[in-house]
Formats: sequence, C-alpha cells, structure tokens
Amino acid sequence: MTLSSTSAQVWQDSEMLECVSVVPEVPNTASFSFKAPSGALFSYDAGQFLTLEIPAPGQPGGVVHRTYTISSSPSRPRTITITAKAQADSIGTRWMLDNLQPGMRMKAIGPAGLFTNAASKADKFLFISAGSGITPMMSMTTCMYDEGQDLDVVFINCAKRPSEIIFRQRLEQMASRVPGIDLKFVVEEPDRYSPWTGYQGQFNQLMLGLMAPDYLEREVYCCGPEPFMTAVREALAGLGFDMDNYHQESFGAPVETAAEQPELDDVIPDDATSAEIHFATSGVTAKVAETDTVLAAARGAGLNIPSGCTFGVCGTCKVKKTAGEVHMVHNGGISEDDIEAGYILACCSNPIGKVEVEV
Repeated sequence: MTLSSTSAQVWQDSEMLECVSVVPEVPNTASFSFKAPSGALFSYDAGQFLTLEIPAPGQPGGVVHRTYTISSSPSRPRTITITAKAQADSIGTRWMLDNLQPGMRMKAIGPAGLFTNAASKADKFLFISAGSGITPMMSMTTCMYDEGQDLDVVFINCAKRPSEIIFRQRLEQMASRVPGIDLKFVVEEPDRYSPWTGYQGQFNQLMLGLMAPDYLEREVYCCGPEPFMTAVREALAGLGFDMDNYHQESFGAPVETAAEQPELDDVIPDDATSAEIHFATSGVTAKVAETDTVLAAARGAGLNIPSGCTFGVCGTCKVKKTAGEVHMVHNGGISEDDIEAGYILACCSNPIGKVEVEV
C-alpha cells in the first residue's frame, strides 16, 4: 500500500484502533502504538490527545475512559502512539501495561485538544515538562524536526531519577543531528551507583535563568502534575514573563483567574430550581436541580455516558441535545461547529428547564 493510495482516507474514531506494538520506556511506563485496520491515516495536531475506552472489570459498564496525550508526530501518519505511566492507584493504564498486546483492538475518541504549537508564529520555544508530561513536547519537537524547521527549542524535562527520563535516548538522537534542540534534564536524585552531573533538585527560577537566559523571548509550553505546573507558572509570572505566551496542558481542574471567568449574562443555574432531563434513547426521565450536570443525572439514573476528565477538556462525554437549553461552561473540549450542531459536553452542562439528549 502506498501513501498516495490512502491519502484521501483519514481515520475517524468510529473505527477501532489495532495495537501494533508495546514498547517499555521506563518503570511502569510504555508506549502503545496503533494502526487503523482500514489503512486510514491519522490526522491531528502535535500535542493533542486521545481518549481510550479500556476494559475494567468491576467498574460501571465494565470500562473506564482515560485521556492520553499523543506522543507520536502527525508527520508520521501511518500509526498513532500514546505513552502511559501507571500510578499506584491506576486502573486503565495498569490494565494496558498488564494486558494490551499487538493485534488487540480498542475504541478511541478523538484526537482533540488545544495544547499545540501547530499554529504558533513564534521562532523560539521553551518546553517545560515533568514525568509523563513530556509526551506532548515529544510530539511537537518530533514534528518540527521531521519538517526540517529551523529549530530553536530549549527542552527541559524533570524526573525522579535519570533512569526515569522518558524518551531520553530519542531526544538525544534528534539533538545530535540538529543544532536547535537544547536538552536540559533535572532529577531529584541520581540513580544508585551511577553519577549524575546534570541539574539536581526541584526546578526553580535560578535553574530557568541558567537553562534559558532568553526565556522572556520564548513561547512557553508546560505539562506535568498540577503542582509542578503551578510552580512553573508562578515562577514565570514572578520574573515578569508575558503570560500571554504561556500555555499548559492539564486533564485536571483548570486553574481559574478573574480574567478567565466566563461572561455569564444568561441564566445561571440555581440549586433551588428543578429541571428535567429526558434521555431519549434509553427512555428514562430524571428530575434534578439546575446545578446538577447532565453527566451526574445520567449516572444517578443508572445510565453510562463515557467520560474522562469531567472538566470540559477532553470531550469524551459529548452527546447530542435534541431539545431544551443547557448552561455549558467548557474548557476547550468541544468545537463551535459541534455546539451549533446541537452537541454538549455532559460533564459541564446544567439543564435549564426541560432538556432532551440522545443517551
């Protein structure tokens, strides 16, 4: 099959993905690559994410939905890869590490997400990540590398130990072939019996100044655990950085500031006012308060709407609204075209009066 023979066929998430490889990266972490069984190509922006439907015996519906940033590059469209790290309480990622093998198929939703430098006009970038937050930075860097762009990237990654730096060898391979990728690794402690001569400790303002003296001139992309991103954001703000040039990725609750609060000149949900949601496909009607979300109402009625982040970021819980009005405050998980077509995100939509959805 040649590239030209499939160039008009783009993968849609109505088609399941087939696993083609599982590559261990660092402890409790692996890269899972998938292809489209139809031979379709993958089209997405570097930095976007997929939501996978993962078997989970004992969970409602027997599955869980987990959102993972795509670690591969859109410049390599025949496969798509996510790199996942299992935490101590992991359900979905642990199942994949223990059970997912080449040939198995999974349902996926996406790609989606606004964390990307695809449309950026910047000439100089500063990528700051911690742990598995390195995945969107890997995707963006690989894409620019493959496209032969004139790179000027300071790439900072923080990890517990040197042996836990994900993609270290691949990044060093790219950096050894172009002059514009400046790698900086920070570890909390060295590996036993293995000297570490790089940065050590917690990432801070002093390190930032040493690693990227011209950070004020760069566009910053940050991804990692919420406390890490908060520390980076506060460090940059304290140094006078123009925060319009700061971007971060998170599947947790968004950080709200006065400037980010939406203009709510419409009806505001009231806890004392009742509403009614008719789930048309299931034939179930639920009476709830306006402050209840469509997702919460569905779960209370014993219905399963797939969901991931529950903060209006991942788009997993998108459903079609066929009647009535909702109050929806999302965080980029749904497009204006989908909203105009009648779709809502169940996790962040409050019913106003009587509402009907296709669930």
